Amino acid sequence: MRRNLLGQIQRIFLFISLLLLLVIGVLAAQAAGVPWASGESLRGLLPSPPQRPQVVLISGHAQSDSGAVCTDGAGNVTLAEADVNAAVADRVAVLLRSAGNDVEVFAEFDERLDGLVADVLVSLHSDSCVEFSGYKAAHRDGPASSGDTRLLTCIDQAYAAATGLAYHPDTITHDMIDYHAFRKIDPSTPALILEMGFLGGDQVLLTDGAGQTAQGIADGIGCFLAGASANENTATP
Repeated sequence: MRRNLLGQIQRIFLFISLLLLLVIGVLAAQAAGVPWASGESLRGLLPSPPQRPQVVLISGHAQSDSGAVCTDGAGNVTLAEADVNAAVADRVAVLLRSAGNDVEVFAEFDERLDGLVADVLVSLHSDSCVEFSGYKAAHRDGPASSGDTRLLTCIDQAYAAATGLAYHPDTITHDMIDYHAFRKIDPSTPALILEMGFLGGDQVLLTDGAGQTAQGIADGIGCFLAGASANENTATP
C-alpha cells in the first residue's frame, strides 16, 4: 500500500516537473523571439470558441430627441416615444442575451453605425399619439437583399403573433424606407425599422404590455438567426 502511494506521488511530481519545464521552455523561446512560441501561434493551436450572433438594436430617438409625444388637455407631455422605445429595447436585449446572443443597444445616431457589420440590426420606434392601431416594418429602399426580406418575414410573423396587432402598411413613410441607419451600415448587415404601434391606440400594449411587445421582437430576431444558422450549415463548401 505504502509503495503504491509513493509511486503515485512520484508520478505527480514528475508530471509537475515536466509541466514546469515546458512552461520555462516556452517562455525562454518567446524571450529569444522564436516564431512558433509567439502568443498568436500558440492561440492558433487552441480551438476557437463558437462565435455568438451579433445583434444591434437602435433605441429610436435615444440621445437625440423625444420623438412623438402624447399630451394632456393642458399641453403637458404624458408619454414620450423615446422612453417607450428604450424600455422595449432593454427588454429585447435581455431576452436575446439569455438566448446566447451578443447584443448592443445603440442610440439613434450612434457613431458605431458607420460601416457596421452585424448579424442583424433592428431599429425600434413607436408611431404618433393618434387613435390608430397596428404596427409596420420596412427594410432599406431599393432591391432588398435576401437577408432583409427574410428578417422582415420573421418579424411580421412573430410580432403579430405575440401582440395581436394588425399590419398597418398605409402609414409607412419615406423616412422609414430611407432610414438614415440603412445608409450608414455595411450593405451586408440585414436591417429593418419597426414601428411597434401607435402611442395613442396601442398605448397600453406599448407600456403595460412592453414585455409582450419585446417577446415578439425577440422571437422575430430569433427566427431570423435560426434561419441564418441553418443556411450556413447546409451551404455547399
